[in-house]
Amino acid sequence: MAALLSLRSVTFYYPGNSVPVFKDMDFDLYENERVGLVGANGCGKTTLLKLCIGLLKPSSGSVVFNGAEVRSEKDLRELRQAVGFVFQNPDDQLFSPTVLEDVAFGPLNLGLKRVEAEQVAKESLELVGLKGFEDRITHKLSGGEKRLVSLATILAMKPSVMLLDEPSTGLDLETRELIIRVLNNLDQGLVIVSHDWDFIVQTTTKYYTIENGRIIGLDKSVLHQHVHYHPKGDIP
Repeated sequence: MAALLSLRSVTFYYPGNSVPVFKDMDFDLYENERVGLVGANGCGKTTLLKLCIGLLKPSSGSVVFNGAEVRSEKDLRELRQAVGFVFQNPDDQLFSPTVLEDVAFGPLNLGLKRVEAEQVAKESLELVGLKGFEDRITHKLSGGEKRLVSLATILAMKPSVMLLDEPSTGLDLETRELIIRVLNNLDQGLVIVSHDWDFIVQTTTKYYTIENGRIIGLDKSVLHQHVHYHPKGDIP
């Protein structure tokens, strides 16, 4: 089966940096694949997502979508209709006055009529547990609510694959568990970047890390984390 999205021999430098983030790196993402990506800060996890979605361009190498190299703005638009990106910071994604306007923005840009876009937006909000939030002021939401709205903005566009950058950061336990349930009920493929190994194991089935500018496969048994809460932890 051909990959939906591929990075081929990609090398990438940030301006002014003589050391590449990636060097001759290959990566394949298949439809309905659920990929978890872990690694140290600064190893290139977010950079990889931005290369996949065209927010960054390779210094050399190519991005291939549906078997064709992404070269033109038209190619990029087609890629972004199929691959959605949920930013690490919801404030980078949300910009409209109300929740409904934010979630309906993507469907409107895809050509849906206003009534249709609003209906899709309401369905997406209900999916993430935010039914009734349509008229809420976006910038007054809590951090967890903003993260859920960000997820809804991408779900409303019905992409084939979703790229999520640290989706569990700063969440309370209830919201974290809600997002896990939402992601596990989706038909879309996923690429999730996270330091939360338990979150990765609960939502994805294939695991990678980044070392020396290359993507390395991981065995599931490597991902191992324990979190314990002791109410009287100060007592030996």
